[in-house]
Amino acid sequence: MSTLERARCRIRAHPLALDAVLALGVLVAMLATSFADPHGDGATWGAHTPHALSLALMVLGAAALVLRRRRPMAVLTVTVALSLVELVTADPRAPVAMSAVVALYTVASTTDRPTTWRVGLLTMTVLTAAAMLAGPLPWYAQENLGLFAWTGMAAAAGDAVRSRRAFVQAIRERAERAERTREEEARRRVAEERLRIARDLHDVVAHHIALVNVQAGVAAHVMDKRPDQAKEALAHVREASRSALNELRATVGLLRQSGDPEAPTEPAPGLARLDELADTFRSAGLPVEVARADDGTSLPAAVDLAAYRVIQEALTNVRKHAGPTAKAEVSVVRVGPDVEITVLDDGPGEDTAPGDDDGHGGHGLLGMRERVTAVGGSLTTGPRYGGGFRVHAILPVENHTTTTAGETV
Repeated sequence: MSTLERARCRIRAHPLALDAVLALGVLVAMLATSFADPHGDGATWGAHTPHALSLALMVLGAAALVLRRRRPMAVLTVTVALSLVELVTADPRAPVAMSAVVALYTVASTTDRPTTWRVGLLTMTVLTAAAMLAGPLPWYAQENLGLFAWTGMAAAAGDAVRSRRAFVQAIRERAERAERTREEEARRRVAEERLRIARDLHDVVAHHIALVNVQAGVAAHVMDKRPDQAKEALAHVREASRSALNELRATVGLLRQSGDPEAPTEPAPGLARLDELADTFRSAGLPVEVARADDGTSLPAAVDLAAYRVIQEALTNVRKHAGPTAKAEVSVVRVGPDVEITVLDDGPGEDTAPGDDDGHGGHGLLGMRERVTAVGGSLTTGPRYGGGFRVHAILPVENHTTTTAGETV
């Protein structure tokens, strides 16, 4: 902070002291002017000697200015009254009206414009009329016209200062609002990104860990009697863990900073890898039938990823909760402007974990619904008549991302 800024801060912290200094300066100016003769060739100092009443009026007017910030209207009233007494009675006249000019400036700089002009016109009229009609000088005297001009300039200057102060304050408030808006938008985007990454991590971990768990169980069961089958199961465990690590690396790579090592460039999974996904579940012991009638529809990246994750999560839930004898059917069908994805199973749900939603994992269903809603689609889930579970998603071929207000863009 510079020396000038520190000085301004100290002045703002002690406004009464500043007003006292101003009042002293006004008093000195009034006293100096009262001893000068403004007529003739230049001012003649010491030509006049003010009366005791004029000296008292000048001191009282200057003292009133100490309170000009706290009671501006009252100070103006007092200084105008003191000036009227001086204008009517004093000869030679002392510049007591200088205190009224300062008080009028203060009123104009602290009130609204209509009040400024009403008070300013009233002050100009009263002082000028008193000087012209009741004073000892002729009505056309230079002092009378100067009084009119000084009071008018004080009101105009105070109004200009108030307008500028209000303009600067408005700019500062707009800047603060813009800053708050940017911060809120940044927090919202961070929250959305955190939620998206959480969904990705849930889908990746739930799917691959479920497969690793199944294959590890198979390997442990047949290790002694059928080592070849155990070796095959361990190979599936290795492959599933490698896929999990790759997808986790791709997801976490989004959190890297600009100076970090380059993030993985592997494309996000989509329906092009649906057969590969189904094979991983078949190798884990879940029969999966895939039927596609989407005519090779090309989907936006976000929609394609959402479709893949919905199928992945639905099949993971089937493997975890539908029972060992369950079978799954996956269909992808193009219907008009949408792609409909359906995952069915016929399992009795004997392996349902406590606290799961309809036997198929509350968090997984919530994640699927959030993914589908985020791309402008809809999701319905529920038990099938006669047993089993159904997951049905309708995704738009063109991505319509929803905003936080629930509108689509």
